[in-house]
Amino acid sequence: MAPSTPLLTVRGSEGLYMVNGPPHFTESTVLPRESGKNCKVYTFSKDGTLFAWGDGEKINIINVTNKRLLHSFNLPKAVCLEFSPKNSVLATWQPYTNTITNKLHLQKISDFVLSPGPQPYKVAVYVPGSKGAPSFVRLYQYPNFDGPHAALANKSFFKADKVTMLWNKKATAVLVIASTDVDKTGASYYGEQTLHYIATNGESAVVQLPKNGPIYDVVWNSSSTEFCAVYGFMPAKATIFNLKCDPVFDFGTGPRNAAYYSPHGHILVLAGFGNLRGQMEVWDVKNYKLISKPVASDSTYFAWCPDGEHILTATCAPRLRVNNGYKIWHYTGSVLHKYDVPSNGELWQVSWQPFLDGIFPAKTITYQAVPSDVPSEEPKVATAYRPPALRNKPITNSKLHEDEPPQNMKPQPGNDKPLSKTALKNQRKHEAKKAAKQEARSDKSPDLAPTPAPQSTPRNTLSHSTSGDPEIDRKIKNLRKKLKAIEQLKEQAATGKQLEKNQLEKIQKEKALLQELEDLELGI
Repeated sequence: MAPSTPLLTVRGSEGLYMVNGPPHFTESTVLPRESGKNCKVYTFSKDGTLFAWGDGEKINIINVTNKRLLHSFNLPKAVCLEFSPKNSVLATWQPYTNTITNKLHLQKISDFVLSPGPQPYKVAVYVPGSKGAPSFVRLYQYPNFDGPHAALANKSFFKADKVTMLWNKKATAVLVIASTDVDKTGASYYGEQTLHYIATNGESAVVQLPKNGPIYDVVWNSSSTEFCAVYGFMPAKATIFNLKCDPVFDFGTGPRNAAYYSPHGHILVLAGFGNLRGQMEVWDVKNYKLISKPVASDSTYFAWCPDGEHILTATCAPRLRVNNGYKIWHYTGSVLHKYDVPSNGELWQVSWQPFLDGIFPAKTITYQAVPSDVPSEEPKVATAYRPPALRNKPITNSKLHEDEPPQNMKPQPGNDKPLSKTALKNQRKHEAKKAAKQEARSDKSPDLAPTPAPQSTPRNTLSHSTSGDPEIDRKIKNLRKKLKAIEQLKEQAATGKQLEKNQLEKIQKEKALLQELEDLELGI
């Protein structure tokens, strides 16, 4: 029978060992510390009942429940381990000697991602663009790889040197972060990034992000019905979107570059790690209420406990070789356990024991910090450097920007109070309608599709009116002619026809032409 709380596995210069989870935090007897010396790799089975590790000579498997050694294999070169979903197979990775069972015949595939969960398995593949042709991502269901209509969905786009593809838990949709190495506008040295949504039912969309800048992180909720994006020049915005890619809630701006949903999906942590100071915001995403704002300085690792109540943060080598250690938090901000590695040692890896869904039921969210025996630490506030000539003068507000509050805390005209739940709901509807109108007018890349789209009235057709000025009427007529030609080019692309470079450049000018036409007609 599985233990009541997850175990914590620690790998470092002190060896491989396990620690009992909250509230005890004592060293576990499941794995004697001497058994894990020289450990190079370890993994749990999906349900947490089996544990395997390699020491450079053998791969050992134990039963976590009864602590019995089940198998030992002479595999000194294995560097990756993975249990099958039913715990019947342990896959190891070492120099390639496997047999090919199936092939996807598609030229120039540069990346692919398998879907999570049970059968039927799906795969997302990425093919970069070349010679003016767009890049594209296609979704397939294994083993149906052959034939012109084998793809479940297809999404094409420009401005993509590489992509990151993220399946949701139910394997019904993929989020694609498309990135270029260089921003040709010169606005950012991160390059340009766009976010795309592709569903296995064939639907696709470009996710409109209202702030320019890098996309730091995108994560799915475990419900597979919404996702959170962290994006924009610092201070970064964070927004939750639904499956229609409409914004559901805007968290405003802050020092953040990562997002982590709890296993039950009811709590979201927005965090700023790496070159940021480790600030965390813990949100109740059912009621969109801030729970706590702890700080985990110098953290290089974050993980939710399977119970949905506790959080693990750690500072590990080789990312940082000083102040290594880990902390166990309650989501209300209390530190329940802390371990610091001796100054001459290093922490290499730490992780929770996994559990199957449903083992730990979701509990009611509390906003009061739970009691803890660990002394609280006041985070050190770094002060900005001041030249000697200014040190005796009053400090003025030198902020380069104003932080934007979450949408339910924005003051309304004539009212400084946060929005009520009803007002927030109405605001969401209004913003969703506004975003839908903007998306209808936005410039969309041509999507390749196995069959041509049905003929319909072009979305750019505007009412014909005259200004009385022959010169303006002539300009309007020419603009409509150009827009009609662009619609025809997009329809050709939809049938799979490869367009020339100059034709693709015409399509990219659509948004500017629409704006010019609108400006002229507004003057009528």
